[in-house]
Amino acid sequence: MTPKLFLVLVLGSITAGWMLQPALAGKGRGKGRGGQTVAVIAEAEIADLLFMREEEKLARDVYISLFAEWGTGVFDRISASEQKHMDAVLGLINKYGLADPALDFGHFADPELQELSESLVVAGLGSELEALYVGALIEEVDMEDIVDAMGRTDKTDILNVYGNLLAGSENHLRAFVRNIEAITGAAYEAQWISQTEVDDILGR
Repeated sequence: MTPKLFLVLVLGSITAGWMLQPALAGKGRGKGRGGQTVAVIAEAEIADLLFMREEEKLARDVYISLFAEWGTGVFDRISASEQKHMDAVLGLINKYGLADPALDFGHFADPELQELSESLVVAGLGSELEALYVGALIEEVDMEDIVDAMGRTDKTDILNVYGNLLAGSENHLRAFVRNIEAITGAAYEAQWISQTEVDDILGR
């Protein structure tokens, strides 16, 4: 399967559900754990936090699965980073008294993310190169989602976490691109965000 054909198949799943947010699990008001009062948080911020928790989990789970298949070190290293991202978002979820949507490995509260995760793993099992393109695609979409979420909050703590996630995704994209270009010998072409944005991240 060529990267272009792979992209057509995966983008169908993404268009169907990647950007959809899960049902709200809490309102971010009232009492948190131990009866402590938690800060008020807007519903858009709640939806973004819950979605971001599962989106980071999707990246982690997919990368773990692809590392198990191909043994490519970049997947192992980045899956560990995605776990840290998940933990950072969980800290905010706990702070604002929300219910954590994350389930066991490979399972998602959002059925659209469930389907997408499975589709991405299947696509990445085609070859090591296709697996690397899956990783790069996930990071491009993550970056767009993070930037969008940053525009819907003015809370410093949330913005700080999102900023760290964004920087992490940029580093991850660079790592995947290095591996892709080492195999193809050609310059990487953007799959989701603009080529200009990708080139800026890659320092081109």
